[in-house]
Amino acid sequence: MSRHRARYREIADVLSRHGMGYLVGIAGLERHVPFHRGLLGHLPRDAPYTRPEHVRLALEELGATFVKLGQVLSTRPDVLGPAYQAELATLQDAAPPVPADEILRTIADELGAGVTDAFADFDPRPLAAASIGQAHAATARDGSEVVVKVRRPGVVEQVEEDLEILQNLAARAAQRWRAAAEHDIVGLADEFAQTLRAELDYLREARNAERFARNLAGDPDVVVPRVRWETTTSRVLTLDRVRGIKVSDVAALEAAGIDRRSLAERATRLTAKMVFEDGFFHADPHPGNLFIQADGRIALIDFGMAGEVDDRLRESLAGLLAALARQDADRATTAVIGLSVAPTVPDRRRLRADLAALIARYAGRALGEIRLAAAIDDVLGIVRRHRLRLPRQLALMLRMVVMNEGVATRLDPGFRPTDVLGPYARQLMARRLEPAVLARHLAQAGLDAADLGADLPALLHRLAGLVDGGVDLRLDLDAVEPLLARAERVGERIAAAVLAGAFITGLAQLMAVDPGRWRAWRGPMFGVGIGAAGALGAYVGWTGRRDARMRRLPS
Repeated sequence: MSRHRARYREIADVLSRHGMGYLVGIAGLERHVPFHRGLLGHLPRDAPYTRPEHVRLALEELGATFVKLGQVLSTRPDVLGPAYQAELATLQDAAPPVPADEILRTIADELGAGVTDAFADFDPRPLAAASIGQAHAATARDGSEVVVKVRRPGVVEQVEEDLEILQNLAARAAQRWRAAAEHDIVGLADEFAQTLRAELDYLREARNAERFARNLAGDPDVVVPRVRWETTTSRVLTLDRVRGIKVSDVAALEAAGIDRRSLAERATRLTAKMVFEDGFFHADPHPGNLFIQADGRIALIDFGMAGEVDDRLRESLAGLLAALARQDADRATTAVIGLSVAPTVPDRRRLRADLAALIARYAGRALGEIRLAAAIDDVLGIVRRHRLRLPRQLALMLRMVVMNEGVATRLDPGFRPTDVLGPYARQLMARRLEPAVLARHLAQAGLDAADLGADLPALLHRLAGLVDGGVDLRLDLDAVEPLLARAERVGERIAAAVLAGAFITGLAQLMAVDPGRWRAWRGPMFGVGIGAAGALGAYVGWTGRRDARMRRLPS
């Protein structure tokens, strides 16, 4: 701690000053104490500062790492309520510009050549100066316009010091404050550290840009700037410059003759493709990162934050959607608990009651009548109430969907994003029942059963060692071995029977969820399902008769 004494003192000073305003806000005395008049170093104003505003002001005062922390927390609707999310989303990642000679020196050190050798022209005045880096306009040697991002000198050292401090504070808070432990504040701090370190590496951002370019290459409506690898390193990133109208500038889009309804639909389809088809999505699609070109194409910029949807997350999400669609509160409860990465175990009965009330609220309403942002906020309210925490990738995905709905409805208030997203969601649910997915689950079930059989003796040994005091428990393991073997065989038969039933149930669900796909796959799917169910049923019957014969043999 002594290594960071000055920084700890600075953090404590800022938090204590803003903490005083926060405590006054909790007591409801804001109108009686004029902290909004500038007495604490804030800009004076007539209206009192709210509690979320005090948090934002404190983070801004503490610099780059804490500004980024606020921005990341604004993407976590499972952790913070809407008021804090909205306030932290306004954090301005701005900083005084780095002197031009330092920028030129950094470029020369990284590229091994002076700026005049690397670029035909370079503007030393920054287009934007942020806490981690700043951007400059330039002209490549081939004459095309590019944007050069340069990482600020010394920022890595400052970020690493702050990350160490944050992780230390999180560990202490988890020990002293029950709510901090229940919200897994240590896990959140570790997750944030990984996110910020990744953002410091411009090579990672360049690879993200190239991956988006590959995924979207077949879409003529989308533009992803090209990476100029000859002038790109971990500290310098060069991309083709894209120009256009900000997607939020409705008046300019109207003046340019852009069909706003068509644009809203194309932006929503882009979101759906990235999430449901590619499994790799732009995790910061705010209006400043979406430009509309004169021909109506959508240009993406800033690829520092990207999210991924892997098979496991996709299947878990599909299970939750299927449970909600069937209005099954029990399955929805299991799905939500399965999605959570929080260390705490929720009260299942209370969680089920909340989910049942949510399902009842939306029962009977057509998909087009549901506002996604409101429905997602209702689900996340339950998640926060039970102190669960979603996987970061899922939280980013939900935020992206909500932001897309906001952009789309601003472009065209009558547009319904669910009309575009609904078929993708139904396809996601149907994909759970495809033969490859069912086969993967079957293989995993077999491995789990084998692991359980192998671990049972060790678990019984451990149980025998745990019993102490008033209970005297002795196990004759030689006598237990036959019981273990029999239990393992019974477990295998139960698993096989359950899987046989799952094949039959899966076929029925596929018929109900997607009749069109069922008609196309009716022959092969029916054959695979009935064949698998028959084979598993035969296995159950044969092993049952074998065990019965063995029990009748004299010992």
